[in-house]
Amino acid sequence: MKPKFENLYVLMEEDAQADDYFHSLPDYVQDQISQRADSVNSLESLRDYAENLLRGDD
Repeated sequence: MKPKFENLYVLMEEDAQADDYFHSLPDYVQDQISQRADSVNSLESLRDYAENLLRGDD
């Protein structure tokens, strides 16, 4: 099982891949995710949330 982190900011501090992924996202997606930072506790949850937000761009 993948590790769970306290929130988005701890995740990005501890996981360089998560940090790189977050910073590759469009600004509006970063803003939306940041508003719910406490709900993002793994790279998988970060990717899922970002993909849901990006799905509206199609």
